[in-house]
Amino acid sequence: MNDKIKEPLFHIVKRDAPPISRALAVRAVAIILAMILCGIVTTVTTGLDPIQVYESLFVGAFGSRRKIWITMQNVSILLLIAVALTPAFRMRFWNVGGEGQILAGGLAAAACMICLGDKLPNALVILCMVVGSLAAGALWGFIPAFFKSRWNTNETLSTLMMNYIATQLVAFFTIVWEVPKGSGKIGIINQDSNVGWLPQLFGSRYILPILVAVVITILMYVYLNYFKHGYEISVVGESEKTARYVGIKVGKVIVRTMLLSGALCGLVGLLLVGGINHTVTTTIADGQGFTGVLVAWMCKFNPLTMVFSSLLIIFMNRGASEISTSFGLNQSYADILTGIILFFIIGCEFFINYKVQFRKKSAKEVQ
Repeated sequence: MNDKIKEPLFHIVKRDAPPISRALAVRAVAIILAMILCGIVTTVTTGLDPIQVYESLFVGAFGSRRKIWITMQNVSILLLIAVALTPAFRMRFWNVGGEGQILAGGLAAAACMICLGDKLPNALVILCMVVGSLAAGALWGFIPAFFKSRWNTNETLSTLMMNYIATQLVAFFTIVWEVPKGSGKIGIINQDSNVGWLPQLFGSRYILPILVAVVITILMYVYLNYFKHGYEISVVGESEKTARYVGIKVGKVIVRTMLLSGALCGLVGLLLVGGINHTVTTTIADGQGFTGVLVAWMCKFNPLTMVFSSLLIIFMNRGASEISTSFGLNQSYADILTGIILFFIIGCEFFINYKVQFRKKSAKEVQ
């Protein structure tokens, strides 16, 4: 019993808030190391020159004026989704229902275009689309928030199930509205009249989503950091007991925040249906409701830095098709490269926030 319990060889210690310059330097090193590893994997598995592969990635995303516009449009959609999910995640409400909220908003927009297209002027149809999409997305966020606030249900499960309900609703109405009958798809809505198509700014159909994303991102940053509601969200996220102790109505904050989050996802559905695709399908969100979760987490729920994470992910996705065309490699190869880069970016957060301290040798160990 005289043996003393030895301290572990090393232990992990949380760092003080690092300066921005240090954090940026660590992330830059992580990206460089990721690119080196991607180059090694490329050479070993395919025998290709990794520099040529990287050039193809760049050409796929920024190789022409049209490609640049499409890339920025896709970045704006992913950014909007991540920003929409941010208030809920700051509140530690695990909203994985972005996909369903987008579909609900898109379905509402499509319903307005189809049912009101020949009954109301274009301006009123668009107004109904905006209101309907925001309301539908907010409803899809309200339902799990209400049950969470009243009966403390599992929000991860409930928001996930709402995705399936939205998907099946879209599938049902696709058959109801299919054109032509038996095709299993709606097709371009109001292709002849363009009723319900969102306006083009400066003669370009790409600018509106980008402008909306910029405005919403800035407003969300201000809302979360400088408004009372943003403060309440942070307090509830830190501790519900503390929030109740200081007089915050936790249930009210949960419902209010999810109404906001759902409405913004519904807005994304409106942009996809009314401004980009002009139709609605079960895959219109293309899984970005879940990718937005990754973007929000990578940036620690900071709307401004989400711009760069969204750009990185879309850059890799857009470049994947160019790799496939130029080298005959399929989408899975680009996913491998994306996974490696994201792994390094996420992993470097450990070295930014924590450090490893080794056990100091005692005098006896030195002797």
